[in-house]
Amino acid sequence: MKTKQIIPQKSSEKVAIFLEKNGVHKRDFAEMIGVTLSYVYNLIDETVSFSSRGTTIERIATVMEVEPEEFSEYKIPQEPILIDQSVETLRNYIKRNKMSVVSFLKSFPRKKRIEIVDILRGALPIPIDFKELHLIGKTLNIPAEEIYSMWETRMRQSLESAGMNIYSNSTLVDAMLECAKKQIMKGM
Repeated sequence: MKTKQIIPQKSSEKVAIFLEKNGVHKRDFAEMIGVTLSYVYNLIDETVSFSSRGTTIERIATVMEVEPEEFSEYKIPQEPILIDQSVETLRNYIKRNKMSVVSFLKSFPRKKRIEIVDILRGALPIPIDFKELHLIGKTLNIPAEEIYSMWETRMRQSLESAGMNIYSNSTLVDAMLECAKKQIMKGM
């Protein structure tokens, strides 16, 4: 009895099947992963080699909702990507709303999509601009209190990374954030 040998699927074939199965236009896909439309066509036609650039593969994997390791060209980065709790919350709300990453991304202007992909893959933190974060939260039906909490955590991280000792300045930080919360909640 002969055993059937399974031939691994090429990365370009995986992308082509994903696009067709999900009805994603190549132009949209190109914008979501930060490449040109001609690159996507050439990638699928195998006119060019599948990217070995980690960032591009991670973006492709994020949009396709697979692990980057599913692409043989992917080399695991030396530095781990740190995903904070807010990014995990966004991912959970995408699932809770029964949305695909593609449908979530299509809720945003084309020029904003790649930034959202980079947030989801852990390369960018959630926005510090409350209006941007609120738009993301509104798209996912995240309660206002939870959006504010995510923003406050991000603001504290930002102040601390800018050199402020948020513990010795806790009175100032707490007062500032309490004032911001009143203004934000009044406007929501």
